[in-house]
Amino acid sequence: MRDEPVKARVEPVSPEHSVRRALADVKRHLQRRGLKLVGWALVVYAVFRLIPGLEQALRTLEGVSWEWVLALLAFEVLSETGFIFAWSAILDPDRALAHGGGGRRIDEHVAWAQLGGGLFLPGGSWGGIGVGSMILHRFGMSTELIAERQFNLSFLNTGIDALALVIFGAALASGGLAGERDLLLTLLPAALAAAGIVGALLLAPRAGVWGRRLEAEHHKMAATISTLAAAVQDTKRILCSRRAWTTVAGMVAYLGFDVAILWCAFLAVHASPVPGFPIVLMAYIIGALGGSIPLPAGAGTIGGIAGMLILYGVGREGAIAAVLIHQAIALLIPFIGGSIAYTILRRRFGPILPTAAKDPVIRQARTKRIEAVERPERRSSG
Repeated sequence: MRDEPVKARVEPVSPEHSVRRALADVKRHLQRRGLKLVGWALVVYAVFRLIPGLEQALRTLEGVSWEWVLALLAFEVLSETGFIFAWSAILDPDRALAHGGGGRRIDEHVAWAQLGGGLFLPGGSWGGIGVGSMILHRFGMSTELIAERQFNLSFLNTGIDALALVIFGAALASGGLAGERDLLLTLLPAALAAAGIVGALLLAPRAGVWGRRLEAEHHKMAATISTLAAAVQDTKRILCSRRAWTTVAGMVAYLGFDVAILWCAFLAVHASPVPGFPIVLMAYIIGALGGSIPLPAGAGTIGGIAGMLILYGVGREGAIAAVLIHQAIALLIPFIGGSIAYTILRRRFGPILPTAAKDPVIRQARTKRIEAVERPERRSSG
């Protein structure tokens, strides 16, 4: 009987209040991202100065054409816009953010905040849980649905990359596209990507059945397996559905413009010869897997992409300079866009609130809960 007065005395926390709490975390992540950007630039410059073999690459980087840099910045905006479009279509197809009191275009602002603030729970090349997912949860979306849709977004991104490897790798191996002919660098990556796609499609239905069998004994494991299986099947439906072509186009733009930035970076540093677009795409997708290695300053991604470009026959100085320009832009634009989105969200939802431990509303609710529980005990003791 004591539960009823307790519930009555606890004031519910509004969605706007919860989002303001989430924005406090966004602010911290944006600050860390800004420090990371500055630290990345200092570390890279110091490495180039201290290693004699990289001095030529630094001179190549210093001679960059600023007209091309402006074009690369525009390409990055287009790339991120494609991601935001796909994010809104997959994570918030029912426009829960707008209907929950956020207003028009809040999904775009939340997606930009996620890009700028990074991921709370990073998952390497497989994605992760970002601030956008947390805000969706504040608006009432279940964690299971958010996880499934977040995996869906990550799998769609991975699926587009794998399909690109299959198409361009097979075309290079067969001579349909000019460039590398070594089967180990063309047909082998294409075959591995195709095997991965087929394996995921075949295993997903069986994994779903297995997850349901484990439900009684291992609930958490079963939920994880079922979520992954459902995300793979949803990704298949998106890729095969004509109605979802705009979502797929957003992810294709996200990849295509990102590769275009790397390719045009060779023009920006006046590299000669400039590698073909198919070679740059293959090196980018394969080398980006190095980002899954937890190394500081994005060294895994930089080393992976630059190493693959060199393996494909691209000059070392031009490859390193182009990759560094690509990574600098990939850090700068999301940070600027995320900061602008964060400012807009702050104006919309009000000032930032303290953390949960210092939050006056939560502290007041906890105090009332304690008083409601202790009051009957005091009466009985009296």
